[in-house]
Amino acid sequence: MAGTALLLSGCGSFNGQRAEGPTASPAPATTVTGVVDVPVMIGEPYKIGGVTYTPIDVADYDEVGYAGSYGDELAGKPTANGENFNPASISAAHKTLPLPSYVEVTALDTGRTILVRVNDRGPMVTDRLIDLSRGAAEQLGITDGATAVRVRRTNPPAAERARLRTGQSVRERIATPQSLLAILRAKAKELPVPKAATASAPASPATASATGKGGEDRFIVEGPSTKMPAPNAEPAIKPAQSAKSATPAAKPAATGTYVVQVGAFSTESRANAAAKSVGGHVSKTGKLWRVRMGPFASDAEARSALGAAKAKGFRDAFVQRDR
Repeated sequence: MAGTALLLSGCGSFNGQRAEGPTASPAPATTVTGVVDVPVMIGEPYKIGGVTYTPIDVADYDEVGYAGSYGDELAGKPTANGENFNPASISAAHKTLPLPSYVEVTALDTGRTILVRVNDRGPMVTDRLIDLSRGAAEQLGITDGATAVRVRRTNPPAAERARLRTGQSVRERIATPQSLLAILRAKAKELPVPKAATASAPASPATASATGKGGEDRFIVEGPSTKMPAPNAEPAIKPAQSAKSATPAAKPAATGTYVVQVGAFSTESRANAAAKSVGGHVSKTGKLWRVRMGPFASDAEARSALGAAKAKGFRDAFVQRDR
Protein backbone atom coordinates (compact mmCIF):
# COMPACT_ATOMS: atom_id res chain seq x y z
CA MET A 1 0.00 0.00 0.00
CA ALA A 2 2.81 2.39 0.85
CA GLY A 3 4.41 1.74 -2.54
CA THR A 4 1.13 2.38 -4.33
CA ALA A 5 0.60 5.64 -2.45
CA LEU A 6 4.09 6.76 -3.41
CA LEU A 7 3.41 6.01 -7.06
CA LEU A 8 0.16 7.94 -7.02
CA SER A 9 1.65 10.96 -5.27
CA GLY A 10 3.45 12.01 -8.44
CA CYS A 11 0.60 11.40 -10.83
CA GLY A 12 -1.54 14.52 -10.37
CA SER A 13 -5.32 14.34 -10.12
CA PHE A 14 -7.27 11.61 -11.88
CA ASN A 15 -10.15 13.90 -12.70
CA GLY A 16 -8.30 16.91 -14.06
CA GLN A 17 -10.09 19.25 -11.62
CA ARG A 18 -7.28 21.69 -11.01
CA ALA A 19 -7.21 24.48 -13.57
CA GLU A 20 -4.35 26.52 -12.18
CA GLY A 21 -0.66 25.89 -12.62
CA PRO A 22 2.05 26.75 -15.13
CA THR A 23 1.43 26.59 -18.84
CA ALA A 24 3.57 24.60 -21.23
CA SER A 25 7.23 25.63 -21.29
CA PRO A 26 8.61 27.69 -24.18
CA ALA A 27 9.10 25.68 -27.34
CA PRO A 28 12.41 25.02 -29.03
CA ALA A 29 13.28 26.69 -32.29
CA THR A 30 11.32 26.04 -35.46
CA THR A 31 12.11 22.71 -37.08
CA VAL A 32 12.75 22.11 -40.76
CA THR A 33 9.09 21.13 -41.13
CA GLY A 34 7.92 24.56 -40.04
CA VAL A 35 5.99 23.06 -37.08
CA VAL A 36 6.38 25.00 -33.84
CA ASP A 37 5.00 24.84 -30.32
CA VAL A 38 4.10 28.52 -30.06
CA PRO A 39 1.75 30.20 -29.77
CA VAL A 40 -0.09 27.71 -27.57
CA MET A 41 -3.79 27.78 -28.52
CA ILE A 42 -6.59 27.21 -26.03
CA GLY A 43 -9.66 28.43 -27.92
CA GLU A 44 -13.22 29.41 -27.10
CA PRO A 45 -15.94 27.01 -25.89
CA TYR A 46 -17.70 25.18 -28.74
CA LYS A 47 -20.73 22.96 -29.07
CA ILE A 48 -21.04 19.65 -30.94
CA GLY A 49 -24.19 17.55 -30.91
CA GLY A 50 -25.68 19.54 -28.05
CA VAL A 51 -22.56 19.12 -25.86
CA THR A 52 -20.44 22.15 -24.97
CA TYR A 53 -16.68 21.66 -24.67
CA THR A 54 -14.54 24.29 -22.92
CA PRO A 55 -10.80 24.19 -23.71
CA ILE A 56 -8.73 24.82 -20.59
CA ASP A 57 -5.06 24.80 -19.60
CA VAL A 58 -4.78 22.12 -16.88
CA ALA A 59 -1.10 21.60 -16.14
CA ASP A 60 -1.61 18.36 -14.19
CA TYR A 61 -4.31 16.84 -16.44
CA ASP A 62 -4.60 13.12 -15.66
CA GLU A 63 -7.60 11.12 -16.89
CA VAL A 64 -8.67 7.56 -17.60
CA GLY A 65 -10.89 6.83 -20.59
CA TYR A 66 -10.91 5.22 -24.03
CA ALA A 67 -8.72 5.96 -27.02
CA GLY A 68 -9.68 5.54 -30.66
CA SER A 69 -7.63 6.21 -33.77
CA TYR A 70 -7.92 7.99 -37.08
CA GLY A 71 -5.76 7.53 -40.13
CA ASP A 72 -5.18 8.18 -43.78
CA GLU A 73 -8.60 9.61 -44.59
CA LEU A 74 -7.57 13.01 -43.15
CA ALA A 75 -4.00 13.08 -44.47
CA GLY A 76 -2.87 16.55 -45.49
CA LYS A 77 -5.92 18.30 -44.02
CA PRO A 78 -5.37 21.08 -41.47
CA THR A 79 -5.50 20.24 -37.80
CA ALA A 80 -7.22 22.56 -35.33
CA ASN A 81 -4.02 24.54 -34.78
CA GLY A 82 -3.31 24.90 -38.51
CA GLU A 83 -0.74 22.15 -39.05
CA ASN A 84 -1.12 19.54 -41.80
CA PHE A 85 -2.23 16.19 -40.44
CA ASN A 86 0.25 13.36 -41.02
CA PRO A 87 -1.24 9.95 -40.15
CA ALA A 88 2.23 8.48 -39.63
CA SER A 89 3.19 11.07 -37.02
CA ILE A 90 2.86 10.50 -33.29
CA SER A 91 0.00 12.91 -32.65
CA ALA A 92 -3.50 13.02 -31.20
CA ALA A 93 -6.79 14.90 -30.98
CA HIS A 94 -8.27 15.99 -27.65
CA LYS A 95 -11.42 17.97 -26.81
CA THR A 96 -10.05 20.50 -24.34
CA LEU A 97 -6.26 20.45 -23.88
CA PRO A 98 -4.24 23.40 -25.23
CA LEU A 99 -2.77 22.95 -28.71
CA PRO A 100 -0.12 21.76 -28.78
CA SER A 101 0.18 19.74 -25.59
CA TYR A 102 2.33 16.75 -24.76
CA VAL A 103 0.78 13.75 -23.06
CA GLU A 104 1.83 10.30 -21.94
CA VAL A 105 -0.72 7.73 -23.12
CA THR A 106 -0.76 4.38 -21.30
CA ALA A 107 -2.59 1.34 -22.68
CA LEU A 108 -4.18 -0.20 -19.60
CA ASP A 109 -4.22 -3.71 -21.04
CA THR A 110 -0.44 -3.84 -21.46
CA GLY A 111 0.96 -1.02 -19.32
CA ARG A 112 2.89 0.38 -22.29
CA THR A 113 3.27 4.18 -22.30
CA ILE A 114 4.24 6.49 -25.16
CA LEU A 115 4.70 10.25 -25.51
CA VAL A 116 2.25 11.94 -27.92
CA ARG A 117 1.87 15.48 -29.23
CA VAL A 118 -1.74 16.78 -29.19
CA ASN A 119 -2.36 19.16 -32.10
CA ASP A 120 -6.04 18.64 -32.98
CA ARG A 121 -9.56 18.79 -31.59
CA GLY A 122 -11.61 15.63 -31.17
CA PRO A 123 -12.90 12.98 -30.85
CA MET A 124 -16.35 14.53 -31.06
CA VAL A 125 -18.10 11.67 -29.30
CA THR A 126 -18.63 11.50 -25.57
CA ASP A 127 -17.46 7.92 -25.01
CA ARG A 128 -13.83 8.47 -26.06
CA LEU A 129 -11.20 10.56 -24.32
CA ILE A 130 -8.61 10.87 -27.10
CA ASP A 131 -8.04 9.94 -30.74
CA LEU A 132 -4.57 8.78 -31.75
CA SER A 133 -3.01 9.10 -35.17
CA ARG A 134 -2.27 5.85 -36.97
CA GLY A 135 1.42 6.22 -36.07
CA ALA A 136 0.68 6.73 -32.37
CA ALA A 137 -1.82 3.87 -32.29
CA GLU A 138 0.70 1.53 -33.90
CA GLN A 139 3.44 2.53 -31.46
CA LEU A 140 1.14 1.90 -28.52
CA GLY A 141 0.01 -1.43 -29.98
CA ILE A 142 -3.62 -0.45 -30.67
CA THR A 143 -4.73 -2.20 -33.84
CA ASP A 144 -8.49 -1.61 -33.99
CA GLY A 145 -11.45 -0.34 -32.06
CA ALA A 146 -11.17 1.54 -28.75
CA THR A 147 -8.78 0.79 -25.91
CA ALA A 148 -8.79 1.82 -22.24
CA VAL A 149 -6.00 4.32 -21.62
CA ARG A 150 -4.61 6.78 -19.14
CA VAL A 151 -3.80 10.23 -20.55
CA ARG A 152 -1.44 12.34 -18.46
CA ARG A 153 -0.11 15.75 -19.50
CA THR A 154 3.63 16.12 -19.20
CA ASN A 155 6.50 18.49 -19.97
CA PRO A 156 9.06 16.49 -21.97
CA PRO A 157 12.66 17.50 -22.75
CA ALA A 158 13.32 19.77 -25.73
CA ALA A 159 14.91 16.95 -27.73
CA GLU A 160 11.77 14.82 -27.46
CA ARG A 161 9.55 17.75 -28.42
CA ALA A 162 11.69 18.33 -31.49
CA ARG A 163 11.37 14.70 -32.62
CA LEU A 164 7.59 14.70 -32.20
CA ARG A 165 7.27 17.96 -34.13
CA THR A 166 8.93 16.25 -37.08
CA GLY A 167 6.53 13.31 -36.79
CA GLN A 168 9.05 10.90 -35.25
CA SER A 169 8.48 8.78 -32.19
CA VAL A 170 10.48 8.92 -28.99
CA ARG A 171 11.40 6.08 -26.67
CA GLU A 172 8.63 4.40 -24.74
CA ARG A 173 8.32 5.20 -21.08
CA ILE A 174 8.98 2.62 -18.37
CA ALA A 175 6.12 0.14 -18.13
CA THR A 176 3.50 1.10 -15.56
CA PRO A 177 3.73 -1.00 -12.35
CA GLN A 178 1.02 -3.59 -11.90
CA SER A 179 -0.09 -2.04 -8.61
CA LEU A 180 -0.90 1.26 -10.33
CA LEU A 181 -2.39 -0.49 -13.36
CA ALA A 182 -4.86 -2.26 -11.08
CA ILE A 183 -6.09 1.10 -9.76
CA LEU A 184 -6.36 2.59 -13.26
CA ARG A 185 -8.18 -0.46 -14.63
CA ALA A 186 -10.68 -0.29 -11.79
CA LYS A 187 -11.36 3.34 -12.68
CA ALA A 188 -11.81 2.42 -16.36
CA LYS A 189 -14.40 -0.22 -15.43
CA GLU A 190 -16.61 2.55 -14.04
CA LEU A 191 -16.85 4.16 -17.49
CA PRO A 192 -19.21 3.23 -20.36
CA VAL A 193 -17.41 0.94 -22.81
CA PRO A 194 -17.52 2.20 -26.42
CA LYS A 195 -19.00 -0.35 -28.81
CA ALA A 196 -15.80 -0.25 -30.83
CA ALA A 197 -13.94 -1.60 -27.79
CA THR A 198 -15.72 -4.95 -28.11
CA ALA A 199 -13.46 -7.03 -30.29
CA SER A 200 -16.22 -9.44 -31.30
CA ALA A 201 -18.65 -6.70 -32.37
CA PRO A 202 -19.07 -6.64 -36.16
CA ALA A 203 -18.40 -3.41 -38.04
CA SER A 204 -21.41 -1.57 -39.40
CA PRO A 205 -22.06 -1.90 -43.16
CA ALA A 206 -21.45 1.82 -43.64
CA THR A 207 -18.11 1.69 -41.85
CA ALA A 208 -16.85 -1.52 -43.46
CA SER A 209 -17.60 -0.42 -47.00
CA ALA A 210 -16.22 3.06 -46.43
CA THR A 211 -12.92 2.14 -44.83
CA GLY A 212 -12.37 -1.44 -45.93
CA LYS A 213 -11.98 -2.58 -42.32
CA GLY A 214 -13.68 -2.53 -38.95
CA GLY A 215 -13.61 0.52 -36.72
CA GLU A 216 -15.28 3.89 -36.73
CA ASP A 217 -15.89 6.19 -39.69
CA ARG A 218 -15.71 9.95 -39.31
CA PHE A 219 -18.10 12.54 -40.64
CA ILE A 220 -18.95 16.22 -40.33
CA VAL A 221 -22.02 17.05 -38.29
CA GLU A 222 -24.31 19.71 -39.68
CA GLY A 223 -27.14 21.02 -37.58
CA PRO A 224 -29.05 24.18 -36.75
CA SER A 225 -26.83 25.03 -33.75
CA THR A 226 -23.63 23.15 -34.60
CA LYS A 227 -20.35 25.06 -34.71
CA MET A 228 -17.30 23.14 -35.81
CA PRO A 229 -14.07 24.03 -34.00
CA ALA A 230 -11.90 22.85 -36.89
CA PRO A 231 -12.28 21.36 -40.39
CA ASN A 232 -11.42 17.85 -39.24
CA ALA A 233 -13.17 17.72 -35.86
CA GLU A 234 -15.46 15.04 -37.20
CA PRO A 235 -17.58 12.84 -34.92
CA ALA A 236 -17.39 9.12 -35.40
CA ILE A 237 -20.27 7.00 -36.66
CA LYS A 238 -21.43 4.52 -34.11
CA PRO A 239 -21.69 0.87 -35.10
CA ALA A 240 -25.09 0.11 -36.53
CA GLN A 241 -27.67 -1.62 -34.40
CA SER A 242 -29.29 -4.85 -35.41
CA ALA A 243 -31.76 -4.53 -38.24
CA LYS A 244 -34.38 -6.17 -36.00
CA SER A 245 -34.14 -3.29 -33.51
CA ALA A 246 -34.23 -0.52 -36.09
CA THR A 247 -37.35 1.60 -36.44
CA PRO A 248 -38.96 0.98 -39.87
CA ALA A 249 -38.36 4.00 -42.08
CA ALA A 250 -41.25 5.78 -43.75
CA LYS A 251 -41.13 5.57 -47.53
CA PRO A 252 -40.20 8.84 -49.26
CA ALA A 253 -43.08 10.67 -50.94
CA ALA A 254 -43.04 11.83 -54.55
CA THR A 255 -43.16 15.39 -53.25
CA GLY A 256 -42.79 16.91 -49.81
CA THR A 257 -41.02 19.53 -47.78
CA TYR A 258 -39.56 17.37 -44.99
CA VAL A 259 -36.18 15.63 -45.21
CA VAL A 260 -33.86 13.87 -42.78
CA GLN A 261 -30.34 15.25 -42.76
CA VAL A 262 -28.24 12.14 -42.01
CA GLY A 263 -24.78 13.66 -42.23
CA ALA A 264 -22.23 15.57 -44.30
CA PHE A 265 -19.13 13.63 -45.29
CA SER A 266 -15.69 14.70 -46.41
CA THR A 267 -15.43 11.93 -49.04
CA GLU A 268 -17.96 10.72 -51.59
CA SER A 269 -17.27 7.03 -50.92
CA ARG A 270 -18.25 7.34 -47.26
CA ALA A 271 -21.32 9.35 -48.16
CA ASN A 272 -22.41 6.66 -50.64
CA ALA A 273 -21.90 3.95 -48.02
CA ALA A 274 -23.97 5.86 -45.46
CA ALA A 275 -26.71 6.59 -47.99
CA LYS A 276 -26.92 2.92 -48.91
CA SER A 277 -27.26 1.88 -45.27
CA VAL A 278 -30.26 4.17 -44.66
CA GLY A 279 -31.85 4.22 -48.13
CA GLY A 280 -30.95 7.87 -48.63
CA HIS A 281 -29.38 9.88 -51.41
CA VAL A 282 -26.19 11.91 -51.84
CA SER A 283 -25.78 15.48 -53.05
CA LYS A 284 -22.62 17.57 -53.16
CA THR A 285 -22.56 20.90 -51.34
CA GLY A 286 -19.29 22.78 -51.59
CA LYS A 287 -16.53 20.41 -50.50
CA LEU A 288 -18.90 18.06 -48.68
CA TRP A 289 -21.20 15.22 -49.70
CA ARG A 290 -24.54 15.48 -47.92
CA VAL A 291 -26.68 12.42 -47.19
CA ARG A 292 -30.44 12.92 -46.88
CA MET A 293 -33.54 10.77 -46.63
CA GLY A 294 -36.80 11.91 -48.21
CA PRO A 295 -38.59 14.07 -49.14
CA PHE A 296 -41.53 13.24 -46.88
CA ALA A 297 -45.03 14.67 -47.00
CA SER A 298 -45.32 15.21 -43.25
CA ASP A 299 -43.25 15.77 -40.16
CA ALA A 300 -44.50 12.47 -38.71
CA GLU A 301 -43.21 10.50 -41.69
CA ALA A 302 -39.87 12.30 -41.52
CA ARG A 303 -39.53 11.50 -37.81
CA SER A 304 -40.19 7.85 -38.52
CA ALA A 305 -37.27 7.92 -40.96
CA LEU A 306 -35.21 9.84 -38.39
CA GLY A 307 -35.70 6.99 -35.93
CA ALA A 308 -34.43 4.52 -38.51
CA ALA A 309 -31.36 6.67 -39.21
CA LYS A 310 -30.51 6.93 -35.51
CA ALA A 311 -31.03 3.19 -35.09
CA LYS A 312 -28.37 2.75 -37.77
CA GLY A 313 -25.94 4.75 -35.64
CA PHE A 314 -26.39 8.27 -37.08
CA ARG A 315 -27.39 9.82 -33.77
CA ASP A 316 -26.75 13.40 -34.97
CA ALA A 317 -29.32 13.14 -37.77
CA PHE A 318 -32.19 15.63 -37.66
CA VAL A 319 -35.37 16.58 -39.49
CA GLN A 320 -35.22 19.59 -41.76
CA ARG A 321 -38.04 21.34 -43.58
CA ASP A 322 -37.24 22.79 -46.98
CA ARG A 323 -39.26 25.89 -47.70
